[in-house]
Amino acid sequence: MPRPSAPVDPGEDPVDDAVGSASSAPVDDPVSEPVDGAAPSPPGHRWTGHPSLRVPATGLAAGPPHRLRRALTSWRRSISARVVLSTVLLTLVVVGVVGWFLLQQTRDGLLENRISAVVAEAADEADDARNRLDSASVTDIDAAQQQRELVEPIIQRGLARDFSVVLAAPGDDVADGVPGGATYTLGLDRSSVPSGLVAHFAGPADPAWTYTSIRTTDAAGDVLVEPGIVVGSQLTLPADGRTYTLYLLFPTSEDEETLDLVARALLTASALLVVLVAGVTWLVTRQVVTPVRMARQVAERLAAGRLQERLEVTGEDDLARLAGSFNQMATSLQRQIRQLEELSRVQRRFVSDVSHELRTPLTTVRMAGDVLHDARERFDPATARAAELLQTELDRFESLLADLLEISRFDAGAAALDLDDVDLVGVCRRVVDATRPLAQARGVTVRVVADGPVVAEADVRRVERVVRNLVSNAIDHAGPRRPGGPVEVLVHAAADEHASAVAVRDHGVGLAPGESARVFDRFWRADPARARTSGGTGLGLAIALEDARLHGGWLQAWGRPGQGAQFRLTLPRQTGEPLRRSPLPLVPDDAVERP
Repeated sequence: MPRPSAPVDPGEDPVDDAVGSASSAPVDDPVSEPVDGAAPSPPGHRWTGHPSLRVPATGLAAGPPHRLRRALTSWRRSISARVVLSTVLLTLVVVGVVGWFLLQQTRDGLLENRISAVVAEAADEADDARNRLDSASVTDIDAAQQQRELVEPIIQRGLARDFSVVLAAPGDDVADGVPGGATYTLGLDRSSVPSGLVAHFAGPADPAWTYTSIRTTDAAGDVLVEPGIVVGSQLTLPADGRTYTLYLLFPTSEDEETLDLVARALLTASALLVVLVAGVTWLVTRQVVTPVRMARQVAERLAAGRLQERLEVTGEDDLARLAGSFNQMATSLQRQIRQLEELSRVQRRFVSDVSHELRTPLTTVRMAGDVLHDARERFDPATARAAELLQTELDRFESLLADLLEISRFDAGAAALDLDDVDLVGVCRRVVDATRPLAQARGVTVRVVADGPVVAEADVRRVERVVRNLVSNAIDHAGPRRPGGPVEVLVHAAADEHASAVAVRDHGVGLAPGESARVFDRFWRADPARARTSGGTGLGLAIALEDARLHGGWLQAWGRPGQGAQFRLTLPRQTGEPLRRSPLPLVPDDAVERP
């Protein structure tokens, strides 16, 4: 069975912090910003979304609704709880149905046995009474004395065998006890004989029985009511020749007590069975779920970067083989990740070394190029043109080298902020003025839309570099690609209590699905065959994203083919303040979402 090779750190959160992203989400969330495709924050930075910034619920938030949410969360996350509860519920249903069936069968069996017994006993008493009447002399006694002699032995046996007796003549009111019409057990309420049974014996009839409630009065005057069965039989009294009805009332309280005892026993046994099933289910589920839970914990630690974590393999069952396969996968991933990390480290070191090594020869070439460029008027036209092209390419090469050095500083974690209160509207206007020659050459109108100053604590050099890159890209892609569409670039700026934002909108070719998450990759181009018109190096957006992350902000992209694109930079008003939303929507208002 697999076990983690190291104890679980309960405070560890395997989720990387995300502060900058390229999002292609079609809808701007008014509460929380999309972070699809987000990369980890620089070391030492913890921005929005990290558990350490979450405030624990207190006061009313920790009341019953909070406990209910926690219970529902535990229910959704715990396989053991769902399996145990489902098993207990199914067991309750099965035990309830079986218990009800057994109880009904027991009740029917007890009643059938009791009815058979009392009917047989009543028949014996009636036969005995008839035999005694047949042997009696009619002239010896009168009818009343013969009734008493007939009933008294039966009453005595009833006291011993726990049944009551009523002897009534046809037509007599048994309940009222018409004088001379009924002889009965002392203390018995004669209305215990149901009127329906009395009506049955209004004429000649066969023996019959029915259920009743037997009411008696004890010596203290208390009235006792208990369930019972009454059996009636007809007798002919020789003294007067009249037909009487002999009612024998048998209580069934003992049978009811037996049935209650059986019901309590079934209930107790059912409860014990449910508890036993729940316990067994929990133990079995725990044996299966515990290794899975351990595998999840190890997987979380692997995701957090602790690549040396492994599962302990014990046994030879399926779970042990799963742990072995998991460890093989983790080892393979660790090896590949380390190879990629080493390759990335070598690549960064190579870029850094080459960038630094190229500065000295580039300076020499620049000096020679400047001399040739200044003297180009004395050259023949072909040589003068070559000097101009050399100067242009040297400018571009210096820009590429500067970008490579900047990327190297980000990779080395050496980038730092020079913070000050910055008006983003002023930054946007300076960038627009600086890029106006490029916009005029492309036939593009660039406008800044802002209601007033938008201030944030930021590094003005880095923010201006980000905005300049976004505006230059928008101008480069905002050409007349869409018939009848506006050839313009809009630069929006806005702020709220916690964040400031700049959004650059163009109506050019737009971005294909999936490209908005890749535009921030280094040297990535949407159309490799398309020539650059503004002399870009392919690192501008990658550097812009790193600048946004360094501020603890977001840089996000939206685009649709034929509808243009919009890039949004969101910065916190104060450094270190977590971002929760942006003052500007990522999806522009004039965007048309196609199904």
